[in-house]
Amino acid sequence: MDQNRAESAYYTIEQVATRTQLTKRTLRYYEEMELLPQAERTEGNYRRYTEDDIQRILYIKSLRELLGFSLNEVRKFLQVEDERELIRTAFRQQTDVQEKIAQLDRSDELIHEQLALVEQKITGLEQMRQQLILRLEKHSHKRSILQNS
Repeated sequence: MDQNRAESAYYTIEQVATRTQLTKRTLRYYEEMELLPQAERTEGNYRRYTEDDIQRILYIKSLRELLGFSLNEVRKFLQVEDERELIRTAFRQQTDVQEKIAQLDRSDELIHEQLALVEQKITGLEQMRQQLILRLEKHSHKRSILQNS
């Protein structure tokens, strides 16, 4: 890879903040919370981010926004993702069938952990949805009584 291509593969914190619509402070905080690996640094000690870093940040953002995950839940979810990636790498290199099966079993356990977190959020949202529907039904009933009196 030539020098220019190598440099273009990195992004400044300002570029990442703009692209992800997060603040530089949030990006630094994610790094402190170990949601992101320590960013590479330039000779001037400025952070440099890769496309993989940006994709991870966008994934964190979606977990927070879409599922309403707390930072601790995000950390757990990402730790499972990271472990699954290690298992995938080991699986590709493994030749022993029993070891491959054991790796698949462990990966399944990890996926079940992630599913439990997602299902917990879905259950909470469904309960909230039902409460709102019940309120609408009560209002409809009251409206009907008022209109018929």
